[in-house]
Amino acid sequence: MAGAEAETFALLMPTAPKLILFDCDSTLSAIEGIDELGRAGGPEMFARVEQMTNDAMNGKISVESVFGKRLEFIRPTAAHVAVVGRHYVETVEPTALATLARLRADGWTPIILSGGFRNAIRPLADFLGIERVEAVDLYFDAEGNYAGYDTGYPTTRSGGKPEVVRALKRELAPARVVMVGDGVSDLETKTEVDLFIGFGRYAAREKVRAGAAHFVLSLDAIPPLLG
Repeated sequence: MAGAEAETFALLMPTAPKLILFDCDSTLSAIEGIDELGRAGGPEMFARVEQMTNDAMNGKISVESVFGKRLEFIRPTAAHVAVVGRHYVETVEPTALATLARLRADGWTPIILSGGFRNAIRPLADFLGIERVEAVDLYFDAEGNYAGYDTGYPTTRSGGKPEVVRALKRELAPARVVMVGDGVSDLETKTEVDLFIGFGRYAAREKVRAGAAHFVLSLDAIPPLLG
């Protein structure tokens, strides 16, 4: 996240916070944002992008092998990203709001940690009351045409999410860290968090199921697992 945003977030945090990190796509929301951007180009583009996404999330290919390729293929506009942002909210996981309210009441601070795009995810984060979003920035020119992305952001590559988790731990010195997600990129954080919870409501991936301490099909199943 941007430096000023991170400083503000840190000032709001209590001593030794408990962090719960959520993937966005197919976890907090039913959709995969990159696939929805591809949908705007028609059925053939959507199918091609969806296949690349599934292969990466199932661990068949590396994230970095498809990240930039998908974007160059789609070349999304700012208007397309805004549409996907609204679609994230429309397809929010049905128990997300109530679950987040319970987690906050229990002293947990939610953060979104995604290989998706901050520009599209921000409306969902605002809807859910999540202050901090760790995701990739997309860039546009003055006319709203695609102008690239933050190629240096960790979640553009395999092993990126654990890198972000390590940075959060250095910055915030949390008492506990929990990660919730559906993909292999989420599972990669297992060695960096106190608890990894696999999520399978929208995409039940066997590698994630096998590697998770718990595997749930609804977000409201998570609070009882945290003790």
